[in-house]
Amino acid sequence: MVFSLNATRLGISAPVLALALGLASCAPQTTTTPGASPAAPGASPAATSAGGAVSISGAGATAPNPLYQRWFQEYNKLNPNVQISYDSVGSGAGVKRFTDQTVDFGASDATLKEEDRAKLPAERGKAIQVPSTGLFVVFAYNLDGVDNLKLSRETFCGIVDGSIKTWNDAKIAKDNAGVALPGDAITFVHRSDGSGTTDIFTKHIVKACPNWKAGDGKTVEWPTGTGAKGNEGVSAQIQQTKGAIGYTEFSYAKQTNLKMATLQNKAGEFITPTPEAAAKALEGTTVPEDFGLKVPDPEGKDAYPIVSLTWVLMYENPKDPAKAKAFSDFMRWALKDGKPFAVELGYIPLPDELATKVSATLDTIKVAANK
Repeated sequence: MVFSLNATRLGISAPVLALALGLASCAPQTTTTPGASPAAPGASPAATSAGGAVSISGAGATAPNPLYQRWFQEYNKLNPNVQISYDSVGSGAGVKRFTDQTVDFGASDATLKEEDRAKLPAERGKAIQVPSTGLFVVFAYNLDGVDNLKLSRETFCGIVDGSIKTWNDAKIAKDNAGVALPGDAITFVHRSDGSGTTDIFTKHIVKACPNWKAGDGKTVEWPTGTGAKGNEGVSAQIQQTKGAIGYTEFSYAKQTNLKMATLQNKAGEFITPTPEAAAKALEGTTVPEDFGLKVPDPEGKDAYPIVSLTWVLMYENPKDPAKAKAFSDFMRWALKDGKPFAVELGYIPLPDELATKVSATLDTIKVAANK
């Protein structure tokens, strides 16, 4: 199916983002609690699963964590008997906990590999991988006196591979004519843990940077820089280090007031990182049957270049069908009535057609109602 979402239909605007109140903390969170704020506009309560209180645990990607925490809080207000906890531990650790069956669901910014699927015991059936939202990765930086940094593909490739070492390098100066650049050393900050954000980022680097040798994936051998754990850790490291630049998911940079570079895309245009531009990157793409959409180097003239879906992982034959039903109900709510929160926090909601297909896939899970 074709990803038919566009920024206009999203209704995203600068005032909406500026009024993004209640953004979940960027620190790792493991529990959700009821809050006092009103329900989402247009939200309707979903039926609480039968059998009393249900406690559901998950773990995985840090990139969507602010949105997930907000969703869990809002859903709990409508369904007090459903408590969902989530460990923001990174995609690599989340996939491991999922295949080890120590959680009820996993989450990853990278699609499951066949070797991951093979680790799942036969009694759990196949792994169900469904998208929850779109997101985008930014170059966040800490450089006094430079508020609108522009980076061409050649330049950000040089920063990532370590061949560009100082902020007044001729290539950076060419991209930023008329800007007074300091001679400070560049500190590139990358992830130290297994990361779906790294997978998204390095898949773009492979396409954009012909001299890149480290490949792509949740972990790579970085030729330069310093590591930090989670999008939380990378954002904090950049915030604390003068002259630092690194990659992190947009909402983390936004929450911590980090500056974000304008990047050159495949069409040669310099694109400011916004939800509208990120939505342009997904618009018109074809989503495969397993939902494993990859857009490592978007074609669109107005498209922001580092964009992806992120996925939730569930068991076809769960150990606890009642929990699986409760979580499936939550997912249906999130993809429909939870859209305003995604927009508010700077994520990209799934278009209705794709959300409907996700709901149909959730119907294949052997939950209590199907027994």
